[in-house]
Amino acid sequence: MNFALVAAGGAAGSVLRYLASLAFMGMGWPWGTLLVNILGSFAMGLLAGVGLSPMQRLFWMTGVLGGFTTFSAFSLETAALWSRAHWEGAAYVALSLTLGFAAFALGMWLTRS
Repeated sequence: MNFALVAAGGAAGSVLRYLASLAFMGMGWPWGTLLVNILGSFAMGLLAGVGLSPMQRLFWMTGVLGGFTTFSAFSLETAALWSRAHWEGAAYVALSLTLGFAAFALGMWLTRS
């Protein structure tokens, strides 16, 4: 049942992300992605604060928002680490951005070499 909830939510979130991308296509800047990341983070914050059941969390937070944007999960995890220890939240952000961009560059380099 858990897999079905995540899959159904993920499908819905992915379609919503695609529609947002279409709405801003050809504008010369990734406005659709920016909007998706901001809206997804806002929605994750709202849902984290309302006390969903475990099944609702799987569908909405892991499924819908996970398919819509992984940035929302990044925001939630950063906030959790920050509340535990500020340095942990800052380290997570720094490592995610630095290593994420480095991994992207390595992947691009490997495919172009």
